Amino acid sequence: MQKRSIHYFIKSNGSIPSKEFIDSLNPRAQKKVFFVFTLIEENEAISTKFFKKMSGTSGLWEVRIEYESNIYRLLGFLAGGKWIVLTNGFQKKSQRTPSNEIEIAESYKREYLERNPK
Repeated sequence: MQKRSIHYFIKSNGSIPSKEFIDSLNPRAQKKVFFVFTLIEENEAISTKFFKKMSGTSGLWEVRIEYESNIYRLLGFLAGGKWIVLTNGFQKKSQRTPSNEIEIAESYKREYLERNPK
């Protein structure tokens, strides 16, 4: 079985929005993020509690993390079969994912695909 691998989208200016978001979290919340990454990378079947395809998007997925009373989301897309490219992250404060976060993820996905046409 080929395992999934998680990668960070790198903007043309060199910044890495999803990594910057993770770095902004407290160390215990970061530990939970990396625990969920390990689940996603090492298990064939993953509960939608942790990883779910987003409806109404151009193939975006969300990594779902709950830590204490906080809900965090990292958005991304699948590339090259088993790659998950994370685009951006945010703390979720309502039921709906903010449309501006989806728009950011969609624009980063377009930029990634333009730079990596294969």
